[in-house]
Amino acid sequence: MSAPDRTARIRREAGRLCLALGWTPLHEVRLPDGRRADILALKPDGGLVCIEIKSGVADFVADRKWQDYRAFSDALYFAVDDAFPQALLPEETGLIVACDVAEILREPVAHPIAPARRRIMLLRFAQLAGARLAGFEDPAGVSALRALGRVE
Repeated sequence: MSAPDRTARIRREAGRLCLALGWTPLHEVRLPDGRRADILALKPDGGLVCIEIKSGVADFVADRKWQDYRAFSDALYFAVDDAFPQALLPEETGLIVACDVAEILREPVAHPIAPARRRIMLLRFAQLAGARLAGFEDPAGVSALRALGRVE
């Protein structure tokens, strides 16, 4: 299986796990620092979870930006498939393994974000979710606004 196919499968299963847990996942979310979270999920209690998808060792080794995601979420998980060598992943992060279904094998160390940052992130989450929904309702209108830089 190619790396893009592996990434897509892990992302799909991690998203399904979020929904099963009562979390609302958004894929490919631009963070205030310009980085892009693979999945940002909103928990029922207002907590924010960042899930970083890793399709293989090379992907993990080449990408160290995941450490910056802690500033914008209360918990950070890696989602990998069952072929990924789990010992490479930092102990303080959560671990989701996606095979035919995804499951949490390890909970992360919590690092709650400040209330002001939480407010910013919740507004960003809501605006992005709303814009994506509007895109399904009116693709041409949202596309035009996106071209003008008015929606993400």
